[in-house]
Amino acid sequence: MSSPDTGSGNGAGRPGPPRDRPSLHVAPGVEVPLGELTWRFSGSGGPGGQHVNTANTRAEVIFDAASSAGLPGWARDRIVGRYGPVVAVAASDRRSQALNRRLALERLAARLAAALDVPPPRRETRPSAASQRRRLQAKRRRSELKRQRRGGGPAEGDGA
Repeated sequence: MSSPDTGSGNGAGRPGPPRDRPSLHVAPGVEVPLGELTWRFSGSGGPGGQHVNTANTRAEVIFDAASSAGLPGWARDRIVGRYGPVVAVAASDRRSQALNRRLALERLAARLAAALDVPPPRRETRPSAASQRRRLQAKRRRSELKRQRRGGGPAEGDGA
């Protein structure tokens, strides 16, 4: 008899490492429970011969951010404000569904992290005297060029 497997927990009835709830890490303090993700698989285009015609390797992951119970309120508001209530990401780069699943999860995490990123506020500055001088000189040059182009016909009031 062999000893019980304490590996990954993939088999039925075999204990695996303790996991509270598997989740996708998005940013510090923001985790998306994997149970809130919806998957769709379809055929992927591109090279691959007959394999492309028979395997559903394209992976699309859909996350309903508006009704997510796993997100903090501030994160939910920011994601919904930036992308809308549902965020969907697809991957069909690889010939393997497992690799495309991994790519889709990475892309979803990156997209959600980008929505949570807050740019630093702009510090107002005043234009320097030299930049104002350059701007006015450029306007004068452009005005002179346009004035030169207008010439040609008799001027108004010549009486001709």
